[in-house]
Amino acid sequence: MLGGATDAAALDAYSRTVISVARAVTPHVASVQTGRGGGSAVVFTDDGFLLTNAHVVGSANTGTIVFADGAEGRFDVVGVDTLSDLAVLRARGDAPDAVPLGDADALVVGQLVVAVGSPLGLAGSVTAGVVSALGRSVPVGTRRTTRVIEDVIQTDAALNPGNSGGALADSAGRVVGINTAVAGIGVGLAIPINDTTRRIISTLLAEGRVRRGYLGIVGVPTPLPTAVATRTGQRTALRIVEVVRDAPADRAGLRRGDLILTIARTRVHNAQGLRRHLLADTIAQPLPLTVLRNGAMVDVIAVPTELTPE
Repeated sequence: MLGGATDAAALDAYSRTVISVARAVTPHVASVQTGRGGGSAVVFTDDGFLLTNAHVVGSANTGTIVFADGAEGRFDVVGVDTLSDLAVLRARGDAPDAVPLGDADALVVGQLVVAVGSPLGLAGSVTAGVVSALGRSVPVGTRRTTRVIEDVIQTDAALNPGNSGGALADSAGRVVGINTAVAGIGVGLAIPINDTTRRIISTLLAEGRVRRGYLGIVGVPTPLPTAVATRTGQRTALRIVEVVRDAPADRAGLRRGDLILTIARTRVHNAQGLRRHLLADTIAQPLPLTVLRNGAMVDVIAVPTELTPE
C-alpha cells in the first residue's frame, strides 16, 4: 500500500516522467523485419538513418520498417559491425526526425530508464525500470571471433525478443543505449551511447564497416600501487591477464601481469581506453605503450594487425 499523499505524489511523478519519455521517443523507433528475423531500430539523423543491432539485420541487405503510427517502408543496410553489435540502416522513404542521443557515461546506478521497441513484433511497446549496473561486459561476434563489449548498461526494464535494436532512454528522452540482449529474468543489456560508439557509428556511415587494430591481450582495470599513483597522478591502469601467443602484443614483449599505463602517451584506465586506440589508423603502425612491470616503467612498441571478424 502507498504510505499517503507523499508516496502517491511520487508515483504520479514517476508516471508522468515515463509517459513524457514514451511520447517523445516512441515515434522515432521502428519495428524492423528481414527475411530471417527482426527487431527494432532508432532514427538518429533527420535524413532517415537508423541505428540498430548487427544481429538484428544479420546478413540482410534490405528489409521492412514499420513505425508506431503504422507508417511502413523499406530500408537498406548501410553498414554493419558485428564486433560492436551495431548497424546503420537508411530508410528509402520518409522517416521521422531524429531522437536526441545522450551520453551513457553520465548514467548512475538507480537512474530511471525507459525502453522502447517492438517485442514480439509489437511496435511502440514501452517498459520502464532503472539502471541496475554499469560496466558490465557482453560477448558478441561470430563463430570464429568473439569480442567483449565493455561498459554495457544493465537494466531491469523488461526486454523481450524484438526489443533488440530499440532505444533505452533517460528521463529527458535522450537515447543512452541500444538494447541488445536479454541476459535472464529481469536482466536486460544495452550497448551504451558514448564516444566510442559514436566513432563506430560515424565510420559505418562513411565506410560501411569498421576496421580495428588487434594486439591480442585481455585486460582488467586494476588500482595502481600507492607510490606509483602518487608519482604519476594516475589511480588505475589495465592489467594484462592474457597474451595471445604470436599476437602483436606477444611479439612486442608484453607479458601477463604488466600494467598498461599509457597508449600513444594517453593514460589508459580500462579495456575501453585500450580499444579507443585500436581503430583503423593504428593498423600496421608503431604503437607506443608504457607498462609497469615489477615496479619499473617499461616502454614497449607494438604494431597492431587488423582484426578480422571471420
